[in-house]
Amino acid sequence: MDRLPLPPEGPPLPLPLEGITVVAVEQAVSAPFATRQLADLGARVIKVERVDGGDFARGYDTAARGLASHFVWCNRGKESIALDLKDPRGRDVVRRLVADADVFVQNLAQGAAARLGLDAATLCAAHPRLVAVDISGYGASGPYADKRAYDMLVQCEAGLVSVTGTPEQPVKAGIPAADIAAAMYAFSGVLAALVRRGTTGRGGPVEISMLEALAEWLGHPLHHTMHDGTPPARTGLAHAVIAPYDAYPTADGGRVLLSVQNDREWRRLAEQVLGRPELGDDPAYATNAARVAHRDRTDALVAKALGALDADEAMARLERAGIACARLRDLRELAGHPQLAARERWREVGTPVGTLRALLPPITLPGGNEARMGDVPALGEHTETLLRAVGMTDDEIATLRRDGVAA
Repeated sequence: MDRLPLPPEGPPLPLPLEGITVVAVEQAVSAPFATRQLADLGARVIKVERVDGGDFARGYDTAARGLASHFVWCNRGKESIALDLKDPRGRDVVRRLVADADVFVQNLAQGAAARLGLDAATLCAAHPRLVAVDISGYGASGPYADKRAYDMLVQCEAGLVSVTGTPEQPVKAGIPAADIAAAMYAFSGVLAALVRRGTTGRGGPVEISMLEALAEWLGHPLHHTMHDGTPPARTGLAHAVIAPYDAYPTADGGRVLLSVQNDREWRRLAEQVLGRPELGDDPAYATNAARVAHRDRTDALVAKALGALDADEAMARLERAGIACARLRDLRELAGHPQLAARERWREVGTPVGTLRALLPPITLPGGNEARMGDVPALGEHTETLLRAVGMTDDEIATLRRDGVAA
């Protein structure tokens, strides 16, 4: 395969979203995670928060040295302004900010943005170049439009929980999968709309539904069920239609996962790891269909072989045999993962409690400036600066603060 040409030598390219301004009336994960992607790529992101505590994700926990881990994860590189949007003066400030913005993002409860005049359709009608994103649980129409939507609830409605877990127990994903799916489609939707604006001069609304985003991610089990008639079984760490593909204990208490993707790999596994070359052509194991049909026996053979080895030796043998494998790591081990360290993926970001470690975003742009990983803001940290930027006087700012409209 031909290699892509390297970027031309010279000064680093600017971040792709430098010069783009985003205003976000956001909370929890879906919108904040989307706008954090924009901030990392150079956009200026102005985060509008409630005066009474701000984004409620600020209070989810205190795990990050007193700050909420969700908030630290989703909100670096933003400017925080605290406003009461129930007061028309607070809404007026947002409209002034939007007048100079390129992108607006909101994920308020269904119908709330429209009541405030801050929905995508209203704002795009007033500002034709604006890209405005409405993120909701179930979309703006249909019988579920007004239904409250939180991540775990949407995971259930989308069927993710039905295919995750063990045969005995369905479980939710260990991450907010519905929120993250919606966030990433909002992020890509903004980028697509900005490209279109570059050719047409017009922005426009972008609609994202958590249910629809996660339903797209359920594509494999969904198509399997629709066309085959039966849903894939819940199989824990095993794969529903491939064997062997599971985690196996090792002699030192570790667990090693391996995946055999085709029958050639099975023959190598049988000969070089299991020490049973005859199994490569045994009709009970020679094809994936046969191995799945005899999954218990297949897994027992692999477990016996790996159970006699420690994790390092098991990994080494599998690697030599060309078998895809991995360790079952916990989150402490991820934080010290040798691959992330070797690729220098860790940075420090500023927060109200000092610097905290954070990963570089996974979009790498060789030849360009590194992602902008700005500080995590305190609530209302930039309120005064932004109020002055939209033309307010000292007296007007003092009145807003006195009346609790700004904080």
